[in-house]
Amino acid sequence: MIQESRTLNDIIHLSSELNTVQDMDILLDRILTEARRILNADAASIQIKEGDELVFSHVQTESLQKKLPPGQKLIYTTFRTKISPSSISGYAAMTGEIINIPDAYAISSEAPYRFDPTSDRRSGYRTRSILTIPLKNNRDEILGVMQILNSLNPAASNACSDADGCFLGAFSEDDEMIALHFAAITSMILQRAQMTRALILRMISMAELRDPKETGAHVNRVASYAVELYEVWARRHGLPADEIDRKKDALRMAAMLHDVGKVAISDLILKKPSRFTPEEYEIMKTHTYQGARLFKSRQSEFDEMAATVALTHHENWDGTGYPGRVDIETGKPVESDPQGRPIPLKGEEIPIFGRIVALADVYDALSSRRVYKEAWDEASVLREIRSCSGTKFDPELVEIFFDSMDIIRSITARYPDEG
Repeated sequence: MIQESRTLNDIIHLSSELNTVQDMDILLDRILTEARRILNADAASIQIKEGDELVFSHVQTESLQKKLPPGQKLIYTTFRTKISPSSISGYAAMTGEIINIPDAYAISSEAPYRFDPTSDRRSGYRTRSILTIPLKNNRDEILGVMQILNSLNPAASNACSDADGCFLGAFSEDDEMIALHFAAITSMILQRAQMTRALILRMISMAELRDPKETGAHVNRVASYAVELYEVWARRHGLPADEIDRKKDALRMAAMLHDVGKVAISDLILKKPSRFTPEEYEIMKTHTYQGARLFKSRQSEFDEMAATVALTHHENWDGTGYPGRVDIETGKPVESDPQGRPIPLKGEEIPIFGRIVALADVYDALSSRRVYKEAWDEASVLREIRSCSGTKFDPELVEIFFDSMDIIRSITARYPDEG
């Protein structure tokens, strides 16, 4: 009874904490971590329903993670599968039923679904117990599926031993009840997070109508790169874990809106396929403070960060960027040089979030095809990034960028351009 009460309190506390998180990706990672902790499981995934497919967007495996050096992350390939009653996840998504399998390799022949061992063979992992929980909204529609793998609780039998390289535990009926309660809370929070993401993407769609470069894939990549760079930088600088999580949440959304000020720029400039004239370039540069102006009624940390990122993501480490020290309301210099031009920010005068998004944005722009250019090959992009260390970019962030290339590449694959 004491343990059940403690578990319920954990779930209630988790629900309260998750209500403070806005970004969907960060939310889902946190949910998986807490689900594994509460159910004492080694691995878990969340699969989001998109049309007639399930997208495996978030995966965690503690036993494999522990084999890596501190701070290094497992790289998972995002993939999608057709929803089918022959797969375990597909059956749960189609029927809305919870499925509790003690041994994935000993499923009854009478069951309509089968376990696919392909992933186990590729990774060397051994899946045994699987708890699959459908995620539903308040209209009983399926949002996705959560799978919890390999219970670490003691088994009731000796059917499997440590020597077999598998997990002894199975999920109990109590685990099922906890998982259902947990899934209900998760689904409500997931709906809210999807609504927040949808609102941001609508703002980006407005910018995309004006500027074809501002695609959903581009801003998702830039935001994801930015979060990864910030997390490593923040750990290096000894920031508390709760602050890192909070800042990551705001940064992802702010980074997605880094160029939202382009809605104020004329189509004649935005959609021009050739090089800007000096006059056009000066107008184009105003998108920085035009974007910051959208967040002038700052009521949250997100508003503050979005304004900062919009305003400073074109400042350069060596002090040659723009817009410099300007009043965002008027665009007039707050501090000017002898020619009356705003004095740019330099080095650590540039907020860390602006420095991070600057690097993430340029990397993605060089790597992507545009109406006026082809995508650069990776070697050329990386040479350019390295050559700009200490001039355009913060040298420490460039170092972190190159140390994080495996994750950077996985993000690129996760958000491909359409067409």
